Amino acid sequence: MSSPVIHPTAVVDPAAKLADDVVIGPYSVVGPHVRLGRGTVLASHAVVEGRTTMGAENHVFQFASVGAPPQDKKFHGEETELIVGDRNTIREFATLQPGTESGGGMTRVGNNCLVMNYAHVAHDCIVGDNVVLSNGAQLGGHVTIQDFVVVGALVGIHQFVKIGESAILGAGAMVSLDVAPFCNATGDRATLHGLNLLGLKRRGFDDEMIGVVRKLYRIVFQSSLKLADAAARARIELPAISPVERFLAFAEAAERGLCRPSRE
Repeated sequence: MSSPVIHPTAVVDPAAKLADDVVIGPYSVVGPHVRLGRGTVLASHAVVEGRTTMGAENHVFQFASVGAPPQDKKFHGEETELIVGDRNTIREFATLQPGTESGGGMTRVGNNCLVMNYAHVAHDCIVGDNVVLSNGAQLGGHVTIQDFVVVGALVGIHQFVKIGESAILGAGAMVSLDVAPFCNATGDRATLHGLNLLGLKRRGFDDEMIGVVRKLYRIVFQSSLKLADAAARARIELPAISPVERFLAFAEAAERGLCRPSRE
């Protein structure tokens, strides 16, 4: 293990906790309450501040802002946190902000995520593993993004919305309702356009599993049944496998209402 490599022009507070093999590039800034895990690299002009903890092998590109105070009028300097996992890539001009006291005090980003240029992760968001936030994607406060979600370019997600695992949001979508797992949502305001079949195949769902998910989608979204009745029917007619139960549990817990197919 080698000592951290810090460029002479970087400004790193002596109180920051850096793993031995961290690399800090030219003109980058690291605040006193920051913790950077092994193998993490800050390119030139990156800023990591606040009570931010980043795990191993993250790469923060130039002009990204990680841990700056949240854009919330209720925030008055409370000691809230931003927690970022391992092997994440944070590209140019992306912004990730800590939580607020009223929202639980923490923003969390998982592992193996790609946060592209100008994407924004607001206060109190929870972002899972293997998530892609494309260029200009904007997450409002308190948004939850489950694992393997792809958020397209210039998507806007309303505060408190939840996006289920392996969903995909098409470019430019304005999402104001919860999007169930495995679904494809797009438009203003976003509506469902079937399933994220490519994402499911890439994740390793076989044809049989995808067939079950198709039947589940038809029961919940293409029948005339109310959600409770559709869920009951799905539990009777479909195999008792984890993806089915996770889908139904998500749908039944949706507080903002579910994004559904267009009636046009």
